[in-house]
Amino acid sequence: MNARSTAGVVLAAALLAGCAALAPTEQLTWSAELAKTLPLEEGELIEAARFSALSPGASYLGEWEQFQVVQGNVPTSYRLVESDGTVVIQADSAEGGSGLFRKIHFDPRRYPVMEFRWRVPRDSARGGADGPSRASPPVRVSLAFDGDPGKLDFEDRAKLRLARSLTVNGLPYASLLYVWMNNYPAEAIYPSPHTERVRHVVVESGDKRADQWIAFRRNILEDYRRAFGEEPGGVVAVGMMTDYGDNGAPRRAFYGDITFRPDSPAASATAR
Repeated sequence: MNARSTAGVVLAAALLAGCAALAPTEQLTWSAELAKTLPLEEGELIEAARFSALSPGASYLGEWEQFQVVQGNVPTSYRLVESDGTVVIQADSAEGGSGLFRKIHFDPRRYPVMEFRWRVPRDSARGGADGPSRASPPVRVSLAFDGDPGKLDFEDRAKLRLARSLTVNGLPYASLLYVWMNNYPAEAIYPSPHTERVRHVVVESGDKRADQWIAFRRNILEDYRRAFGEEPGGVVAVGMMTDYGDNGAPRRAFYGDITFRPDSPAASATAR
């Protein structure tokens, strides 16, 4: 298995590697330990990422930390820059790839509405036979959920054990990855080729809106139910990732703030 294939197997674990600080346990997932140890967030809304409150060029990213997808990979460069008068994260990946994560615990039933935005330059967003985002997304915003592995079938449990053997801590119970993919239509949900416990939600397709900021509003409770056909446990981590293109081309992306709030009449719609 080459490094690229291994990266696909462990993507969700690495994308949301809040488990990195945990000691190995006999549990099939690392999300269970986070659900026990992280305080449950309260308040009118949850600001998972407030990059806009930081200073451009600063090395401190708040409670967000970088991680590697595969040991030895060249890490993605994440830095704070100013864009249209607001501080955001700029991600640059020439090869390999790494991401950012934040450990955070909240109830998606109380805060089902996620708002986030990103911008992808045209060279990173285009598709086609030679396009760098034909098979892997140029941007990913990811959520890790806790749950009971005892409800899973034998195959899913076996894949969780495999993930534990390929990574330091394995996978969470379930992951949703919000992505820009050109070979799926918007609103499509597709699984990882390696495990059904990771589902991708396509929120943008094609390059028509490349080079511009796109804001999204998603009802993560509804998305989880559509993806997994069950009720979610608590969210225990939020992540983002940009890696190099399928054709080896470098990619760049920009990420803005990420917030979670109670439901509203327009919550289930994607902001366009």
